[in-house]
Amino acid sequence: MSDQPLPITPFLKVPESGDPYLEGWKCDACSAISLKQRMACAKCGGRDTLKPHRLANKGKLHAFSIIYRAFPGIEVPFISAIADLEGGGTITTHMVGIDPEPDKITLGMDIEVTNGIAPRKDGEGNEYMTYYITPA
Repeated sequence: MSDQPLPITPFLKVPESGDPYLEGWKCDACSAISLKQRMACAKCGGRDTLKPHRLANKGKLHAFSIIYRAFPGIEVPFISAIADLEGGGTITTHMVGIDPEPDKITLGMDIEVTNGIAPRKDGEGNEYMTYYITPA
């Protein structure tokens, strides 16, 4: 069991000091951004052109869905959302800090990336750091 929360995904970086952040891979040739490290750029095909790139914590809501049914133990309703980040990068996560009602959520609204401890531990008792988006 870890003393510190573990990142829920490899592109969530949890430094020993400072705030957690999302890290993508930016192509030096075409500036495309990916959340996964790849052997070649998915946009231009460039090899050895991808470098680590800290993603912005602000952006715009691109799409959302309000989920009313889920696996047992998952609290519903919740908002599953896709956000485009300033400077590039697209993430999928839960949107929190707003009622899950369609008339309160607007496509294109400003969002911020926030971090928190996931609601459940794994079988070994480890806690996980996760990320969400909230209205800005």
